[in-house]
Amino acid sequence: MTGQTRTEPDGFFTRSGHVVLGSMVRTLGAFPSGWRMPGAHADPAADPRALKRLAVAAERAHLDFLYFGDWLSTSAELELTDPHLLVRTDPLSTVAWLAALTRRIGLVGTASVPHSDPYQVARSAASIDRLSAGRFGLNLTLGTEPRAAANFGRTGAGAEGSAEANAFLQGDEYLYVVRALWASVDARGVAPDARTGRLTDGTVFAPVDHHGPHYSVAGPLNALPPVAGTVPIVQSGASERSREFAARHADLYLAGPGGLGESIKFYRDTKQLVEAYGRPRTALRIVAPLLPVVASTREEAFDLYDRLADAVLLGESPGEGQPGQSEHPERTVRRLLQLVGLPLASREPGDPVTLADAERFNALGHRLLELVAERSGREPGGVRSVTYRHLLVAHLTPLPLVVGSACDVADHIETWYRASAVDGFTLMAAYLPHQFDAFLDLVVPELVRRGLFRGAYEGRTLAEHLGLGDTAPRAAAAEHPADVPWAPCT
Repeated sequence: MTGQTRTEPDGFFTRSGHVVLGSMVRTLGAFPSGWRMPGAHADPAADPRALKRLAVAAERAHLDFLYFGDWLSTSAELELTDPHLLVRTDPLSTVAWLAALTRRIGLVGTASVPHSDPYQVARSAASIDRLSAGRFGLNLTLGTEPRAAANFGRTGAGAEGSAEANAFLQGDEYLYVVRALWASVDARGVAPDARTGRLTDGTVFAPVDHHGPHYSVAGPLNALPPVAGTVPIVQSGASERSREFAARHADLYLAGPGGLGESIKFYRDTKQLVEAYGRPRTALRIVAPLLPVVASTREEAFDLYDRLADAVLLGESPGEGQPGQSEHPERTVRRLLQLVGLPLASREPGDPVTLADAERFNALGHRLLELVAERSGREPGGVRSVTYRHLLVAHLTPLPLVVGSACDVADHIETWYRASAVDGFTLMAAYLPHQFDAFLDLVVPELVRRGLFRGAYEGRTLAEHLGLGDTAPRAAAAEHPADVPWAPCT
């Protein structure tokens, strides 16, 4: 593992080098109510303008990559309660378009293994990588859900269950075929000769002739391979199967297993698994999601979080003592009271959580109180009281939130990186453009000042940004060696 063990009893590690820093793009923001904030991007029809602005700003801040996930279905309920989760533009089309608008930043697009064809994806990925001069990364999703399956002509529990049971075996074969197709074309054999009229020397193409349980593909690919012959493979998810797939195949792994201690163990175990598959530890970069709510001061950030919490859509909870049905029962205070150990109580969203109530809470209730304190500085009996709305929003938004000043967010990033809990983070902005810009303008310069992030691009491809292809740790800034005490944040 990169770094040297310190003498602290909690097993804290120090690391040199630069943190991997990308962004998981959601145009309506990653917080459920973010798009409702004043000045926030809220119109999917205007996504092209928002995406262009975001990509230019991210590249100016020298982020490693932009990550575009996918969601292959929708529903009336999702459109009402969580429209920010839905993907309105195809991710491969989006990164191909952004390749022409950017020069250095990495671009990660998503393909669904159950709902796409490996030949088509191999061709699209190779083309995008060529168009972007080596900046493309391919994220493969292995699972599915009933609504997505129905959209692709696969209906019935049997078909879905079979796909789920074989998802990772299918993923192994899918990726094997994609890589075989890339290897079926030797770009060095393209040697245009106007005199003889031959474009190639006859050694460019080789058959694939793959016949497996899920795919039969003849090959070769009818496009030039990626610039480096392959592209970085990305995997997301903290399940054991996802981790196995990432350790065996991936270059970048997006996982958020939990708190700091749990993440340190997850990181160590995953790196050991990478080695068990015959790969060096540094062949896989592990990054965790991060949703910062950041402002110039911690108090301003707390106030911003309060406004976000106030705008979260709750269920139509009946009034106190009045029986009735909620349109979304899981989003009501009535349901919250059952979860925290007060099933017979009756409270309204705006009611304060009294000290007497808090003493009766179960473990979940106390954890929600801790989350509210971390996100807003509110405590029962404090100057700024906790309401049941605050508790319910904390329950409905199990997100990796860090609320505070630039120093608070930078401290979180530094602590996790130096503790070898992660190799980096994927930023999720609560809403665009304000919160994305706030991170770039406030947090990134602080990370650069601490020597945790570079002040300029050092490479031109996504693989170079991630430090892949070299088993050495990412280069550390000479003026920030690992044994220099952390500079105080001012």
